[in-house]
Amino acid sequence: MTEARLVEGASSSAPARSGAELSTVTLGNGMQVVVIPDHRTPVVTHMVWYRNGSADDPVGKSGIAHFLEHLMFKGTEKHPQGAFSDKVTELGGQENAFTSLDYTAYFQRVAREHLRTMMEFEADRMTGLVLSDEVVAPERDVVLEERRMRTDTDPGAQLGEAVAAALYARHPYGTPIIGWMHEIEDLGREDALAYYRRFYTPENAILVVAGDVTADEVVTHAEATYGRIPPSGDAPSRSRPREPELKASRLVTLADPKVEQPSLQRCWIVPSYTTAAPGEAESIEVMLQILSASQTGRLHKRLVVEKRIAVGAGGWYQSTAVDPSRLMLYAVPMPGVGLEALGTALDETVAELARDGVTEKELARAKTRLVADAAYAQDSQSSLARMYGSALATGSTIEDVRNWPDAIEAVTAEQVKEAAARLDPRRAVTGHLLKDEAAR
Repeated sequence: MTEARLVEGASSSAPARSGAELSTVTLGNGMQVVVIPDHRTPVVTHMVWYRNGSADDPVGKSGIAHFLEHLMFKGTEKHPQGAFSDKVTELGGQENAFTSLDYTAYFQRVAREHLRTMMEFEADRMTGLVLSDEVVAPERDVVLEERRMRTDTDPGAQLGEAVAAALYARHPYGTPIIGWMHEIEDLGREDALAYYRRFYTPENAILVVAGDVTADEVVTHAEATYGRIPPSGDAPSRSRPREPELKASRLVTLADPKVEQPSLQRCWIVPSYTTAAPGEAESIEVMLQILSASQTGRLHKRLVVEKRIAVGAGGWYQSTAVDPSRLMLYAVPMPGVGLEALGTALDETVAELARDGVTEKELARAKTRLVADAAYAQDSQSSLARMYGSALATGSTIEDVRNWPDAIEAVTAEQVKEAAARLDPRRAVTGHLLKDEAAR
């Protein structure tokens, strides 16, 4: 089994216009099929996206989406455990899967002539997963150990969980993708099967195929494999509690003897591409690029170069999400610099941008960098497939993806100021990571 992977959304994943002759159809059972021709090499990337992630975990069952991702590799009656992965290896291909807040995806990259085989295997495990307590219990132990290794022994990861929980007091984005330890311990076979039956249906899935293919051959294969799966009815609706507006700042502090370098982070809830008004998310993208770009961003120039109070500073925006998402700015202090002083300098840098605006040179450079980075990402077949899959799975459209560079170019200097004004420290959750000297 390939190692399951969590996607925390710790960077911007902005879509970009593809020059490919992209096409899409919907099968009779409701499954959307997206074809992105890329004839540079005789390979294909085959991805199935389900419109469910950790934010869809039932209350008290956190981690079930990620746990089921693991269990999806345990085999079906037709293809016992290991048969799918063994076949991918035999064909010289690659495979993996990942769970995020809003989606779960499975992919393989193989020579073009093996696309139909991948579809047959993936369609089989959409409906034929076989689980027993003897399979589920050991895999739950694997997930528990994964949580211990990735989070419970890492002070930075622990702080990240605490900040998210403080930022989202009611919305499930505040719950870690992997789940809380005590709730993972209680997950069982029936929990997994109930979640599987609810979400792993064709009308809740998106098939994205990028590579050396034509739309006709992909649709023909898809109809012969996925198309045979009967629909279960309407796709599951996502009913999530709305997060109340943050009226007061919150400070989360974690001190641990394992911390080698203190750090500061400020986090805000901001619109995602799905929830934003036209141009709003793009202005946040441009504003963040101006603030946090490596070497040229204002945070780097002000805190690292001019004031020499930080060894590094930056930020990220989790732009692709079903619901209002998050933006974070961070800084790592120079020795002897307190986190309060560092936070004040960070806030002053943001306030200056909100007050005085941006130069035309900065604005043009930020737009060019964003569009260029997205264009370079299209050199990777898998990145191109993920670009469209993640957007579609969170509520954006193909046209949104293709028109994104134009929307970035349309961002004005005034919109950048307005985006910066959102970052009011009185409406933020602040995280302090400190070394616990007393525990040494």
